[in-house]
Parts: sequence; structure tokens; C-alpha cells
Amino acid sequence: MTLSLNNLTFIIVTFKSEHIIHECIESLPKDTNIIIIENSNNLELKKKLEEKYSKINVIVQENSGMGSANNKGIQLCKTDYAFVINPDVKFYENTMQELITLSSKYNDYSILAPISDDIKYPNYKIRNKSIKSNDSDFLNVDSVDGYAMLINKNKFSDNIYFDENFFLYLENDDLCLRKKIENKKIYVAKKAKIHHLGGKSHSSVYEKEIEFSRNWHWMWSKFYFNKKHFGYLRAILISVPTLTTSMIKFFYYLVTFNKFKKKIYMMRFLGLINSMLGKKSWYRPQI
Repeated sequence: MTLSLNNLTFIIVTFKSEHIIHECIESLPKDTNIIIIENSNNLELKKKLEEKYSKINVIVQENSGMGSANNKGIQLCKTDYAFVINPDVKFYENTMQELITLSSKYNDYSILAPISDDIKYPNYKIRNKSIKSNDSDFLNVDSVDGYAMLINKNKFSDNIYFDENFFLYLENDDLCLRKKIENKKIYVAKKAKIHHLGGKSHSSVYEKEIEFSRNWHWMWSKFYFNKKHFGYLRAILISVPTLTTSMIKFFYYLVTFNKFKKKIYMMRFLGLINSMLGKKSWYRPQI
């Protein structure tokens, strides 16, 4: 079946996102299926959202990470297409129609993404410069950012989506790389624009603790990603400069009494060390 509003479910993972989620939902096409995985265990948010919007299902749980929560949403949806988006993403009025139009012409993709309206920060990567687009309407890319990716479930015969070992960061790069290895297509629709606020998925009240968590998990995920795809030795070689820099900057901010920066580099160091030792991505924001 082809992409349509009736054959599509939006998957949104929230975490302390009460301030932004309504803007996201209200930018989506009316009366579409929406599954929200509420990772901050907020029962009050579930009540408010299900009372206000039709065709919305809110699953409340303890924080399981982005990949795991998105997997739950994809498994729960009954449609052939699952559109994974972050709560700080907003659609334009014609975003979805442009995606449907493109999909009706080229339905051989495993992942399709709209294009960011911020040209300074493209939401895709083309590492293989020999990749060519055969149509002016789309780009054939190597990977897309995880804040907006439409998944064609028909191209996932194994029903394996995000690697749940990643708690935060690079789970989308891992998914895209696995699909490219399988010779599956990943497209970006040039005419389907979205606006990503970036880093606004959670309330600013929790910014410091979220920043500590980001740094820990970025380093954990970066090492795990490289180890998984390129081997332990290469992951070590890639990580040594970052490990050294983190240690130097930690001691610099220690002696200059900058507590915030000191903890940032301590978290980077600890995230990397935990990943190098083969430990799970166990750290959780202290909220």
C-alpha cells in the first residue's frame, strides 16, 4: 500500500515536553493517528492530550530512551508507515502532502524524510559522493536525522528498527547505516519542509541536568556505534583524542573553579569509559 493519511501513524517520544508538544501536534494534519510514548511518566499529560485530541494514544512509562520508546510506538501502530518525530518539530501546511506526492511516484524507500528549513543545519548526510538523485524532487542520501523520519514498514521484513542499546544519540545513524548495507533507499523530499526548534523537546527548567546527560550519552553512543560497525580497535583509536581532551579540560575547569564545565567534561569522560568497558548506557538525568 502507498502512503496516505489513513495509512500513517505519527510516533512522538516526549520527556518533560509539556511546554512544546501542543505546537507539534497542532501542526500535523488533522485526524491522523498519533502515538505518544511519554518517557517522563506524566499521567496528567496523558489525560490532557487524550481529552484534547482525537485519534491519539499516550503510553506513559519510565524513561527507556529514544530508540526503545520509538520501537514501542512503531510496534503499536497498525499502519504501514510510521513517522517518527520529536516534540520540537513543526510541519508546514503542505509538508505531508508533498511527502505523499513524492511517495506515490517513488515508493521504493525504506526511510523518507522531509527537509529542514534551516539550510545551515541540513538534516541529512551524503557520505558517498557518487550517490546521485534521479529526480529534482528528492535527494538519495546515506542518513537522516532522527527528529523526523518516515519509516516504510514494508521494507523492514525483520521488524528490527532501532538498536535499543543506544539510550540517546546515533540510534538513527545506526538504523540508516544498517539499511544502506541492505541496499535499501533513504530519500529526502526537497519540497516537504519542516521546522526543528532544536534542543527544545524538554523544559528549560531541566537544562543543566539534561546537558550532563547529553554529554554522557553522546560519548557512550559514539564509542558503541564505532565498535559495532568498525570494530573495537578502531573505536579505541577514534576515541583516544576525545578521552585525552576531556581529561585535560576537566582538570582545567577544576582549578579554575568552573563547576558546570568541570562536570560536562567529567560526564564525557565517564560516558566514554563506560562504553569502552562494555557497560550499558545506564546513566539517567537526575530529574
